Amino acid sequence: MDKSLINTNIEQQFTEVVNLIVQHRSKASMAVNKEMLLTAWHVGAYVSKKLKSEEWGSKVISQLSEYIRSQHPEIKGYSRRNIYNMVMFYDEYSTETFTTIVNKYLDAEFVQPLAAQIEVKQLVSKSKAIQSKNGAAAFVQPLAAQMPKILELTTFTNHIEILCRCKRYEQRLFYILYAHKEKLGKREMQRCIDNDTFSNLLGNKSNMSKGLLEQYPDAPIMFKDTVFLDFLGLPKKYNESKLKNGLIEHMKQFILELGKDFIFMDQEYPLTVGASTYKADLLFFHRGLQALVAVELKKTKFHPRDLGQLEFYLEALDRDVKRSNENPSIGIILCPDVDKVVVEYAMSRSMSPTMVAEYKRILIPQEKMQQQLREFCQFFSKEDKS
Repeated sequence: MDKSLINTNIEQQFTEVVNLIVQHRSKASMAVNKEMLLTAWHVGAYVSKKLKSEEWGSKVISQLSEYIRSQHPEIKGYSRRNIYNMVMFYDEYSTETFTTIVNKYLDAEFVQPLAAQIEVKQLVSKSKAIQSKNGAAAFVQPLAAQMPKILELTTFTNHIEILCRCKRYEQRLFYILYAHKEKLGKREMQRCIDNDTFSNLLGNKSNMSKGLLEQYPDAPIMFKDTVFLDFLGLPKKYNESKLKNGLIEHMKQFILELGKDFIFMDQEYPLTVGASTYKADLLFFHRGLQALVAVELKKTKFHPRDLGQLEFYLEALDRDVKRSNENPSIGIILCPDVDKVVVEYAMSRSMSPTMVAEYKRILIPQEKMQQQLREFCQFFSKEDKS
């Protein structure tokens, strides 16, 4: 069908049909993921109890894996290593410590789903009936702890990556939520952990202007302090043009670093003011905030004059480019290094929604991280219910 023949009204109706398809496909995928997680949880629980009672040893796990492979070749994913992964999945997430951490930061609904609670009651009733009938409790398999609902938010593969590489429960909670929010696959999850997204997203926000924090209260948990551009392979000496061209060439990786809500619009976006034309290095649109985002690239340490240039660009975007239904434009200055005191001074009086992000890693006090994690969880709960 020629697209020119489709009027705006019918195209909107077609879009609604596509949205329904995508929505139900997503639900189907989530249902499959939930069943896979529940399988891993219950297998892990069963094997864990056998190992802890010393009824089974590592040799039996190898025999179990070989038995499944040879006797049930249609059942995949039960190598010796993966069975141990399932045990770890159950052991780590069935602890009271993990439940306490989730309860601390999120609503109770994320700890144990109602359906699971009903299922437990039914199993308990059946167990009692079996005990009564046979007169021996020894034949009744102990019930496993129920899987917390929060684990449904990402895949088993991501969970194992998180468990193996993050030792603190706060970190694990963050990456589960972040993987769900950004729809991360395994490689993307690995990169986020490699780049310490936990610290970079939940750090001190003195690099954000008053205007950004007032107009966008959720900005501290949506914009990173640090982005990693290792995929560019930049030499020790480079210019801003090489940096910009590298980012354009590797835009997919750059957007993963920024966050998947960023949509790339243009490079060297022209802004005509009076008789002069200026160019914003990179222009994005942020779907979550419904706002234009201008990114200015610098190869040198942050200087206060950089902020004045960016604020000028934001004014031009708001007056001449921004649509009436969109929010005020946001500006990000990307530098290889900053003096935190200089940034704090520059940002303290700026009422434009601006921030400075840098290339390097920042160490952040643990108590500050806990507060920022609490805010991230509140934001996640609000977003997930909307």
